[in-house]
Amino acid sequence: MKISKLLNKKNSIFLILFFLFSFNSYAQDEPVDIWNIDKSKTDEQVITEEKAETKESNEEIVEQQTIDTEDLKIESEILLDQKLESKDVKILGLYDPSENGLTMQMWRNSNGNELKSIFASLDKIDLSKDANKIIEISLLTNANYPSKDISFEEFSNIKSNWLIKNSNLDLIEEYLISNELLNENPELVIHLINEHLSKSNLEKACQIFEKSKTSPADEYLFKFKLYCLINSDQKEQAQLIYDLRKELGFEDKYFEKKINYLLGLTEEMPEEISENSILDFHLAHRINPNFTFEPNQNTSKIIWSYLSSSNLLFKADQIDISDLEKISVIENATHDQNYSEKELYEIYKKFQFNINQLLTIKDSYKLLPKSEGRALVYQGILLTTDIPKKIELMKILKDSFLEENIGNAFDSELDKFLTNIEIEDVPSNFTTFYSTNTNKTVASENSEIKFNNKILHQSKLVNYFDNGYKLKEIEKEVENFLKKIKKNKKYFISKKDIIFLETLKSDGIKVSEKYDDLYKIDDDKEIPTDIQNMIIKEDIGGALLRIAQVIGQDNIEEIDDDTIYFIISTLNKLDIDPIRNRMLLKVLPLKV
Repeated sequence: MKISKLLNKKNSIFLILFFLFSFNSYAQDEPVDIWNIDKSKTDEQVITEEKAETKESNEEIVEQQTIDTEDLKIESEILLDQKLESKDVKILGLYDPSENGLTMQMWRNSNGNELKSIFASLDKIDLSKDANKIIEISLLTNANYPSKDISFEEFSNIKSNWLIKNSNLDLIEEYLISNELLNENPELVIHLINEHLSKSNLEKACQIFEKSKTSPADEYLFKFKLYCLINSDQKEQAQLIYDLRKELGFEDKYFEKKINYLLGLTEEMPEEISENSILDFHLAHRINPNFTFEPNQNTSKIIWSYLSSSNLLFKADQIDISDLEKISVIENATHDQNYSEKELYEIYKKFQFNINQLLTIKDSYKLLPKSEGRALVYQGILLTTDIPKKIELMKILKDSFLEENIGNAFDSELDKFLTNIEIEDVPSNFTTFYSTNTNKTVASENSEIKFNNKILHQSKLVNYFDNGYKLKEIEKEVENFLKKIKKNKKYFISKKDIIFLETLKSDGIKVSEKYDDLYKIDDDKEIPTDIQNMIIKEDIGGALLRIAQVIGQDNIEEIDDDTIYFIISTLNKLDIDPIRNRMLLKVLPLKV
């Protein structure tokens, strides 16, 4: 009686979990989807089969099985609860906190309103590589999101917007896949596939859909995936998905015409061209073997990019130089790196000028339309052999582009010109222009360190920041160096020397007090007040973003010593050593 009652009470749970338990034993602990159990069998059939397999069942065995099943059920429920709880922990990132000296709680004390204000400011700046790297580490470190005055959705949108702005496609894809966001962040996925397609890399764009098992809910992503299936010759599957979506109310006349043609459902080629999306535009190109398109000022950057990568843009010999509006469009496209600088300057060469204009370029170009004036200046650069005059004309041309916010249109060509000029031949009033527009005077990140053992911060001791010294070794070496400095009355303790010493002290390295009189500095006066407050309340995430904001457009090597001091001091106080060390190895030693 007791057994029968137990079986009636636990029947459905027992059957499901019993088979799960049996299958687990057979599969050597491989995970099993219990929802894929053959549902064609009725409960009675299952019971009959079980009775046949267990001929010697008795009350004790059944009772024990029931107990075991109950234990298994409880264990399964616990595991399920744990999984559900883990999903409630909202963490979106890529990097382990320990990689960069951070913690899971780096945003715990952050103020959401402050963060939003910082990001509003950062969004207006063309940040340097160094500043962007700090933001990347901050945003993509696996950590609990800030909860004060900012929602999870707002914070995740900040991450997505930053990823879109910087458009590192490999990083975006890794972020989406690692965090299983392919169906939860359509804006980021759309950006990814559109950028791939704009570079004529349809295969790469379609690969992202292979990494998601579910059909995208977003209509644009659905259309893109459908097209990818057709492109990979999976037309039957595409047709099935297409028909199902049509039954649910999908309607897009332009898209459907193109798809029906590709599926072979219609024979007449639809020639209409739409610029509503890069997918629409691509479909028009894909279908029409005689496709032509002439962009204009209103053509989006992404379609310009597609035209460029697909070799659909007009060449210099196809341009009528009297069409100054078209040349202006080309200049803008060159600035956006969607048109070749080489082709633009071939167009400039086609202009005809009289001898008087060529002899009085600095005055004559101002009287001409902007594009024609720039062509005159460019030809002057080619014709003159006088280096000071040549550099002066380069600056005039660069400034002309900058005035119209298209300065990138004269980057590669300018670098080519300046590369052929030695720095000693540059007039003193153009050295800044020369240095700004050439990499000759800037040491690269991978340059070899050259030690100068007469200067503390340039000595071999900086190897400490690259794990080059043990504690006792560095303490002894520093002691010996400071002893020499104290005896040398001519030695000047620089700000970078102070940065070096203060960093050692923050790491617990003993520096004798007898050397304190060599320098004196007040941290509180060096560090901005808002960053001091972040340090006090241990707002690690906020402090990193403020540091990125301070760096802004500059490379870390170009920042003044006072600013470097408070940046390093901030990192010292917050114990963010890995980021700090990478900075110090850039700013302290000489690079050759």
